[in-house]
Parts: sequence; structure tokens; C-alpha cells
Amino acid sequence: MIIKPKVRGFICTNAHPTGCAASVSQQIAYVKQQGELSNKPKNVLVIGCSTGYGLASRITAAFGAGAKTLGICFEKEPTEKRTGTAGWYNTAAFHKEAKSAGLYAKSINGDAFSHAIKDQTIETIKQDLGKIDLVIYSLASPRRTDPDTGEAYVSTLKPVGAPVTTKTFDTSKKIVHEISLEPANQEEIDRTVKVMGGEDWEIWLKRLHAAGVLADNCVTSSYTYIGKELTLPIYGHATIGKAKEDLDRAASALKNNYRDIGLKAYVTSLKAVVTQASSAIPVMPLYISLMYQVMKDEGVHEGVIEQIYGLFSKHLLADNPPLDEAKRLRMDGVETNDHIQGLIKAIWPKVTTENFPQLGDYDGYNRDFLKLFGFGFDGVDYEADVSPTANWD
Repeated sequence: MIIKPKVRGFICTNAHPTGCAASVSQQIAYVKQQGELSNKPKNVLVIGCSTGYGLASRITAAFGAGAKTLGICFEKEPTEKRTGTAGWYNTAAFHKEAKSAGLYAKSINGDAFSHAIKDQTIETIKQDLGKIDLVIYSLASPRRTDPDTGEAYVSTLKPVGAPVTTKTFDTSKKIVHEISLEPANQEEIDRTVKVMGGEDWEIWLKRLHAAGVLADNCVTSSYTYIGKELTLPIYGHATIGKAKEDLDRAASALKNNYRDIGLKAYVTSLKAVVTQASSAIPVMPLYISLMYQVMKDEGVHEGVIEQIYGLFSKHLLADNPPLDEAKRLRMDGVETNDHIQGLIKAIWPKVTTENFPQLGDYDGYNRDFLKLFGFGFDGVDYEADVSPTANWD
């Protein structure tokens, strides 16, 4: 079939297998250009491995360190008549590249919140890897089912304490407008923490430790975004912010609970980029578009793979990496410094629907959005008849 993007608001409902393979190939090429990592993990588990920062972590571990990687994801398989998800094609492409390079790569497809997937993961580690020395937790899900009670929890994107009115960009109507958000009640806050907080990260490490598959001095990190003043209403001072506070709690608990193996547990704050998750959050399409323009003008813009290679090469695997006051690793320092934020804040009150194309880089935002699904890559013939089916092996 000839595959063209089917976009509905902030969602693309299909993906291009050849384009997704091009995305993976480009990221691998970048890592190879940077050279081998000085600190090399041997066996890496990536929970949420198929898109965005999780995929970049898997690529960096494999092609920057020669690590064996086991990935966990929840992706829809293609059929002859329907494309699979972008994460399915990304994983298929990664497996192919890893096999060509002689690297071990396996993936488990299913609900990472469930006990069954955790059990399957542990058995695979025991059979193939022995012990894991790096665990990346990079899940981005709007809902979670508690594996013990069976109760489903859905997260909410709302401020906490007081209503908020701010600007946003409607990606469907293509207009800049104000949006008013009512504050969350306590149940909505609790449910968001249940989905996006540190509980499942803790369960994963508890199960892995109990099974004896964590190596001494194992490192684990959960990825997050913190932001600054313009995004505080929907991040820091919001339901998501409460969940992120819980990640900090979880990191401290993990270090204390597994001192017997010298576990290092970090929350890592990464730069804002276009992801399937961020495109659904009010304010972020506008903020990211303006931030992209400013950072590109200043010559300091980075994408997902640049951020993750920098994290692996400078901080994550170091003996004593620099931490902020909350004991987090920070890769967002350029985005959040006073100079860059000052430039963005100077534009913010001026932006309208009419001048947005000049003041912001929505074209770049939109290109990155489409690339998430394999569209818009140079060298890919999007008029070609391609099969939507792709296997992981």
C-alpha cells in the first residue's frame, strides 16, 4: 500500500515502516559518529523502549557501548491491510540493525504494568543475560491498571490549587488561543500519581532485585520533564507535577532499599521535545515551537538522540555525577537557563495566530511530529507501494 499520514489533532493513526527504519538508522549513525562510551553498560533493560527517549537510550546503549539490550513496549502489530504503530516499526528496525552488528536484542510486547510481563522479563534475563547493570524506565502512558487490584487509573492534565488561564496552540484548528483549566480534585491528583508516579518503577526494581537479576552497582533512571515558568501551570504546579514529586520519592526509596547491591537510582530531567506524549499536553505545542525557534537561533538546539548520548556519556554512568538540589540528573540546563527562558518569555505575550509562523518554529515542530511516525525523511519514497507488515526477528 501507499502510506500517507493520517493526522487527527495531536494523533497520527498510522505509521510508515520505511520511514521509521530511516529514523532508527539516523540515530544509530549519530551514536557511531560520537564514538564509544567510556563507561559501558553490558546488559541493559529499557522499559518503554520503542519511541522517543526510551528508543534513543536503547540505541545509545547498543551502538555506543555494544550492550545487550532487552526492551519492553506495548505496540500494535501490523496486518496486510493496516499499519502497525510507529513503535512496532522502530523496534523491527532496531532488531534488524542490531542483528547486522552482531548485538543481542530482544523485545517483549505487552503491558509493562502487569505482573505477567515482569515475570516474562525476569525469565528472559535469567536465560539470556544473567544480570542487568542498567535499567531505564521510560514509560509514558495515560492509564494504568493496578496489577494487584485490577483497578484502572486514568491520569488528568490539570493545575493544582487554583484555575489557570494560559496560551496554547490548537494543532487541529491551527490557532493560538487562551485556554482555561479548572483545578484537579484530590481523587484526580491521586489517580495521576498512580499512573505517572514512581510506584511501578519501584515494583519493577523490587521484582528484579528479589529475582537476583540486578548486578552490583546497578544504575536505574526514570525520565521526566520539569520545565520552567511558562510550563509550570501544567507541569510543576499541576497533577503531572505531583506525579513527578513522587518519582523523586521513589528514587530515594530505591537507593535506600537496595543498598545491599549499591543501587544508584536517579530521576533524569530531559529537554522538552516533540513526543507522542507532549503533543497531547496543553501549552506544550506552543511552548516547544517557540523554544525550538530560540534554541535554533542560538545554535544550541538538541534532539532526542543528542540528549540521550550526552546523558550516557557525561552523567548517567559516572561514579559521582552532578545532581541538582532534588538529587536529579539534569540534561535540560540549556533550555532552562535564564538566557534562553528570557528570550522565550519575551516572545510569549506577543505571539498570535497571525505572527506565530514568524515567531515560532511550528514547521519544525510539525516535521518532528510527523517523523515520530516515519513521515518526512529524506531519501524515503513515500509514493512507493510498501508492505505494512514487518517482523521483529
